[in-house]
Amino acid sequence: MVRIIAALLLFIPGLISAYGIKLMRDTLFDDYNPIFLHIGIQFTAGLVLFIAGIAFIGGFIVHRDRKRQLHTKRNQR
Repeated sequence: MVRIIAALLLFIPGLISAYGIKLMRDTLFDDYNPIFLHIGIQFTAGLVLFIAGIAFIGGFIVHRDRKRQLHTKRNQR
């Protein structure tokens, strides 16, 4: 049950990132979505969604590694 919840926690931000990539691609190919007022706003919204999704997935992985003590600190010299 816990693994299903963890998979869903990674699946939803993945979908958000994929939609962000789609918005940026549509902007480059001049496919305007009428929800946005300007094509630049559409690209910016896509970039924000993409970065937010990737950041959430990365943060989840770092949190899991630190929790399981797989993340080690570098030796400082």
